[in-house]
Amino acid sequence: MKTEKWIPIKKVVLKNNCPECFSKDGLHLTFKQKFVETSFYKSVTKDINTEIHCDRCESRIYPERWTADIERVFDYQQKAFTPRPDSKYYKKLFWIIVITAIVLLFVAVVFLSLQMA
Repeated sequence: MKTEKWIPIKKVVLKNNCPECFSKDGLHLTFKQKFVETSFYKSVTKDINTEIHCDRCESRIYPERWTADIERVFDYQQKAFTPRPDSKYYKKLFWIIVITAIVLLFVAVVFLSLQMA
């Protein structure tokens, strides 16, 4: 079973006017990073997702609705953003299977060498 989640890494309050409700406060830029979990490992990937949301009118602001000011602030924040490094953590089940396979391979080699002798 593989689950993928987008975890918020950084949330920035923007002081720009919302293109929907024209409110000066309420815009938030959120950077999210993809997190993958399976039965064998947990992983943080390089995939980054951004979203601008207005808390006043409860709407998501898509790039085609951005003003020039929002684009400038977005570009600046994107350059200043440093994502978490991609990583992979192997779970106990993975290590149990790997060690069991190595032990079985070793037993098979020893058994075959005894049979040949």
